[in-house]
Amino acid sequence: MTTTAVRSRTGAPAARLPGAWGLGLRRGALELKQFFRQRDQVVFTFAFPVVFLFLFASIFSDDVEGAGITASQLYVPAMMAAGIMSTSFQSLGISIAIERDEKVLRRLRGTPMPPAAYFLGKIWLVLVTGLLETAILLAVGTTLYDVELPSDAARWFDFAWIFVLGLTACALLGIAVSSLPKTSKSASSVVVLPFLVLQFISGVYIAIDTIPDWMLNIGALFPLKWMCQGLRGVFLPESAQVLEQTGGWEFGRIALVLGAWCVGGLLLCLLTFRWKNRRDG
Repeated sequence: MTTTAVRSRTGAPAARLPGAWGLGLRRGALELKQFFRQRDQVVFTFAFPVVFLFLFASIFSDDVEGAGITASQLYVPAMMAAGIMSTSFQSLGISIAIERDEKVLRRLRGTPMPPAAYFLGKIWLVLVTGLLETAILLAVGTTLYDVELPSDAARWFDFAWIFVLGLTACALLGIAVSSLPKTSKSASSVVVLPFLVLQFISGVYIAIDTIPDWMLNIGALFPLKWMCQGLRGVFLPESAQVLEQTGGWEFGRIALVLGAWCVGGLLLCLLTFRWKNRRDG
């Protein structure tokens, strides 16, 4: 038998303990405070995609033949997709691995806090940082590189579901991959390397029409390629879809792949996540 209230020694009912959602919100506020207190981490997280956007857009600024856009405009949605994955997959993959190695997760697991509250806190963190990163890159793109904001609600709706599904899939993959590093010192190498490779074969740093098909097919197995393609469909004119591998935006396929990765990422988390290192027994 379970009870929903606790009585104090005087017999009066004690305050009800907050549920997982309430604790998750508080945990998210704590995660955000900890993140923004580390100024060097904040600057690096938000500046990294912006600096790369400026570099690539400055080096490759010519018109893209037959697409009706400049190369600079082509990089903006790609860097937005990379920024979303950076604040979710990379951030969670490294930070959770460090917290596990430093036994933070083990201590949290020994508290009355529901496990779901910990993950909800992480989701709040990546949601806020992902929105800020996207807003910064979009502001830079519209101000410096003449990227036009969508004029109809349908395109904004496309942006919303691509952002939510992409962020969710990458966050779940970040949680799952956090179990791979054996120590906190190896976390950056284990997480950053595959992310870096994916950026090259998913159309972030190199135009999609210049990447060999076999590389694109490998990139198509992961969310980043589809996030790049979807955001290009939102923020670039219809004439630019001739650059895509199939000559179209394929919003239906994008939704299917990102949705499948959300389900697959959740299953990976359930199968692989650990609260302590293997060497701790």
